[in-house]
Amino acid sequence: MTDLKLSLAMGDYDRTRPIADGRVKIDGVDPTCMLLSPEEMFFRAFRHQAFDVSELSLSSYSISVARGDPHYVAIPVFLSRAFRHTSVYIRTDKGIEKPADLKGKRIGIAEYQLSANVWVRGILEDAYGVKPSDICWVRGGMNTPGRPEKIKVDLPVDVRIEAAPEGATLNQMLIDGTIDGFIGPRAPMCFDEGFDKVDRLFPDTCAAEEWYRETRVFPIMHVLGMRRSLSDAQPFLPGALLKAFTEAKAMAQKALSDTSATKVTMPFVEDNLRRAGTLMGSDIWTYGLNGNRQTLATFLDYHYRQGLSPRKVEVEELFHPATLEAYSL
Repeated sequence: MTDLKLSLAMGDYDRTRPIADGRVKIDGVDPTCMLLSPEEMFFRAFRHQAFDVSELSLSSYSISVARGDPHYVAIPVFLSRAFRHTSVYIRTDKGIEKPADLKGKRIGIAEYQLSANVWVRGILEDAYGVKPSDICWVRGGMNTPGRPEKIKVDLPVDVRIEAAPEGATLNQMLIDGTIDGFIGPRAPMCFDEGFDKVDRLFPDTCAAEEWYRETRVFPIMHVLGMRRSLSDAQPFLPGALLKAFTEAKAMAQKALSDTSATKVTMPFVEDNLRRAGTLMGSDIWTYGLNGNRQTLATFLDYHYRQGLSPRKVEVEELFHPATLEAYSL
């Protein structure tokens, strides 16, 4: 019996490399792995259903589930997670010193539906009283003009969103001061290049750490998905994917904790690991529903309140049922 040949798109992370280089095998599968950027991967997955198995935007996938037409079904493997307080960038000469000062401002976004933006808008509203309707959102490409929403979105009438002028980029608009800030998972290019009139609203991770102590939520950005038709034809596959990606993550975490010779190119690895463990416990990056239910429920609540989901999606609706339970010895 030959292994099932499947295309597999995912990011290039320590937790995916053991699958990409073959150290971890997916039971019964011969994958063709593609390590792609989130922008390319998600555009091709949601616009053209290009992959058998793919890392997916949690937000775009939730839209498809809420509308009842998901091409993919998710596995509770969370390939990207990040605290997003540091994803808010501001012009320093626009009178923005605290979150409430964002009211009435023009803020650039690459897409309204990005998972990072959902988290930031939810945090701004719940923790600081800044509603999505308090901001004028300017949508466009960051470094090249034009960028469509991956999936068409129908937003509440009180959400003000306008397209960036034809030929304009959000990065240049931020430099010119025609927008007052930017929110997104990637830093704007001008910030990385040291432009002195753009800075983070939250300068460090202190606000995010305090928010975590209050909520116990470690935001999830991306899930793993497989074609829904494949899960029907190959019922072994959801469990095989969960097993393999869990094993690959464990391998990455074991390597990261071995600081005799660090596996990442940065200093103070042991101190950062100890700091994260003190805040979040011994397993700082969990897969599966247990331990992540509150995080997922918070995201789905934000998603619905922001008008991206036409109905409230329940956590269990996101995942293949075979991945919500496991055998025991």
